[in-house]
Amino acid sequence: MVFFFLFIFYYINLSTVESSMARARHFKHPDTKAFIEVSCQTTLYPALCIKCLARYANSNVRNEQQLAQVALTVSLYKARSTRLYMLKVAKELESIKSKECPALRDCLQQIDDSINQLSHSIRELRRFDLKAGMIDDLFWHIDNVDTWISAALTDASNCVDEFPGHRMSKMKATIKGKVMNVAQLTSNALALFHRYAARYRSATNKKP
Repeated sequence: MVFFFLFIFYYINLSTVESSMARARHFKHPDTKAFIEVSCQTTLYPALCIKCLARYANSNVRNEQQLAQVALTVSLYKARSTRLYMLKVAKELESIKSKECPALRDCLQQIDDSINQLSHSIRELRRFDLKAGMIDDLFWHIDNVDTWISAALTDASNCVDEFPGHRMSKMKATIKGKVMNVAQLTSNALALFHRYAARYRSATNKKP
């Protein structure tokens, strides 16, 4: 009888522990998920923002700087993958001497510029550290990042404009869709950086 009650106690306790572990796995870092969703509401494309950043809900993204960093990295990754696709298409078009080659080359150059600017902005953002004596140059660094992200967005948007109209080939429609996605992700990253920079300025201005 004692063994029976010990078994029941052990079974119930084990079930409780397993249930708690399952809930912990399912609701891991709920504050991060909520933080991402609230932050994304400040962007022009909140649904896209949440979709692309939701995978980081179980990570240690806990503040505006880290979120802006991740958003920029996602945008850079998408720009690079789009560039690889465009290089493949450009090679195919050049082999048949297509009249669409000039527009594609122009767009490819603009995507190259976007990649460089996003890379610069990510490196610059990683250098932000008030404790490292950057207070005097803080706004200069903020302006640098803002300028590079804005330029990357402009280049991606200009690339989209290389493919006007609604009636286009499947290839052109695919490229336009991919580049538009880069532009939207970059727009979101810029909005998240602005959110971060505003709080940075506010924190700095409160210092005596």
